[in-house]
Amino acid sequence: MSPWLLGVIIFVLYPLIYSFVISLTEYSGMNAPTWVGMQNYVSAFVDPLVHIAVGNTIYYMLIAVPVGLFVALVLALAMNQNVREVALYRTILYIPSLIPAFAMSFIFIVFVNPQFGIVNRFLGLFGMPDTNLLGDPSLVKIVIIVMAQLGAGNTALIFLAGLRNVPDTLYEAARVDGAGRMRQFRSITLPLLTPTILFNLITGISGAMQIFTEAFILSSGGGGPDNSTMFYMLYLYRNAFAYGQLGYASALAVLLFLFGIFLAGLVYWLSRRFVNYDVSAG
Repeated sequence: MSPWLLGVIIFVLYPLIYSFVISLTEYSGMNAPTWVGMQNYVSAFVDPLVHIAVGNTIYYMLIAVPVGLFVALVLALAMNQNVREVALYRTILYIPSLIPAFAMSFIFIVFVNPQFGIVNRFLGLFGMPDTNLLGDPSLVKIVIIVMAQLGAGNTALIFLAGLRNVPDTLYEAARVDGAGRMRQFRSITLPLLTPTILFNLITGISGAMQIFTEAFILSSGGGGPDNSTMFYMLYLYRNAFAYGQLGYASALAVLLFLFGIFLAGLVYWLSRRFVNYDVSAG
């Protein structure tokens, strides 16, 4: 176990402890840290840009995570069909998730270009005027949420594994009792998928809290327009590497870590009401 323990100590525990220590100082990375105590945390709670960043991140989380779970589940159900070409379909549905986020962001910049992008060309078929989707504060987050769904293949594979673990005997018994497809999905598939849903929900929330690359590229690192893409991780990055406030950025990181633990605990507590681990209960 020593290699694993050594890796955890060096790459997990030490950065966590060091970040907390630095969060109690004023530190630019170029000079010696100056002790300021809890001042960075006080500043974070009164910083209006922190409030905007938290609001943008929560907005993204509340929409992208449920939509992502739904899209991934639909893809998994399609991958689980008993047809001859299912392996090819699985590959096609999974391939978009292999595209790196930074590459997908550049692709979307071309797609939503107001002059020659295919999105505006498509909307023009219905008589809609050209729209600068990346320049509209009310639409740019929707673009990022749609972009995130192209990576649903990873989550879909996890759902597929959960679907394959549902005993066929339960479906056979349901069909004998006259249950249709929707009743089978509602009474068998969905209850027995709840552990998988819980796992994907936790990972989805974790990923949503750390949304960065797409916002950084689509806004050229500025979080615009009108701070509409100023997500928490982007603001943390700007404080650390654009403003040289590593102490303040470390305090933001610690707060994000604590908020993540709180959300995970809340989800696990709520999961006792809907997660079913008993096959016979399904």
